[in-house]
Amino acid sequence: MIKVALIALGGAVGTAMRYGLSVGMLRWLGPGFPFGTLAANVLGSFLLGVVMEVSGEREIAGVQAKLVIGTGVMGGFTTYSSFNLETLRLAEQGAWGRAGLYLGVTVLVCVVAGLGGVALGRSLRA
Repeated sequence: MIKVALIALGGAVGTAMRYGLSVGMLRWLGPGFPFGTLAANVLGSFLLGVVMEVSGEREIAGVQAKLVIGTGVMGGFTTYSSFNLETLRLAEQGAWGRAGLYLGVTVLVCVVAGLGGVALGRSLRA
C-alpha cells in the first residue's frame, strides 16, 4: 500500500508540473499548436531515460525512488492521452497538415529525447 501511495504522490507532482509547463507554453507561444503537451512528452521522454539509466543496475536510487519518479512523476507529467486527443481534434478541424506534423514531430523528437536521456544516464553512471 505504501508503494501505491508513493506513486500517487509522484503522480500529483508530475501532473502539477505538466500543468505549469502547459500554461507557460500557452502564454509564450499561443494556442495555435499544442506546444505544452509536446514539450511535456519530449522532456518526460528525456527525463525518464535519465532516471532509468542512472538508477539502473547499481540501484543508485532505491526501488521506491524509481517508482515515485519513473512511474509516478513521469507518468503524471507525460501526456500521451492528451497528445492523442489533440491530434484527433486537429484532424477533426480539417487541419490535417498540423495533425500530421504534430504526430511526426512528437514521435521523432520523443524517441531522440529518450535516446539522449539514456546516453546522459549512462554517462552519469560511468
